[in-house]
Amino acid sequence: MKIIKNILIAIAVIIIIALLAALFIKKEYAVEREITINKPKQEVFDYLKLMKNQVYYNKWTMKDPGSVKEFRGTDGTPGFVVAWDSKDSDVGKGEQEIKNINEGNRINYEIRFEKPFEGIADIQFITEATSATQTKVKWTFAGKNKYPMNLMNLFIDGMLGKDMNASLNNLKAVLEK
Repeated sequence: MKIIKNILIAIAVIIIIALLAALFIKKEYAVEREITINKPKQEVFDYLKLMKNQVYYNKWTMKDPGSVKEFRGTDGTPGFVVAWDSKDSDVGKGEQEIKNINEGNRINYEIRFEKPFEGIADIQFITEATSATQTKVKWTFAGKNKYPMNLMNLFIDGMLGKDMNASLNNLKAVLEK
């Protein structure tokens, strides 16, 4: 009985420490990754702005090819929305919308998660020519987590960054094929 009591006390102390730590952790997070693709800037940009192309490079989209998808609007233009619903808890349910396009340079998206958790994040793809035949693609993912979920911000760069790197490598492979 004494062992169970000590285990419960230890668990309570860990939870209290985590909740106290979350008071001092920023609620905002931002993750950024980039890659250089051996293709001209306009070709890379034209491919990126079509959200339907994400099925060929985006790790999260590729995770459940059987998820139910709904498309609203004209792909490659502001207001276009891709909504998804998956039975895979790693994919969940949500939607992504093109908010703004600075032609040839930047695409801004808003992603709205419903399941397995609610949240909103801002995403950007920025393309920059490094030569006539090379393009640097920068991908940013930024959002905000409320207390005490902001404790996850300590790990978010590693969690999101790994998948963003994989997606960018997929993008490079597709475009350079």
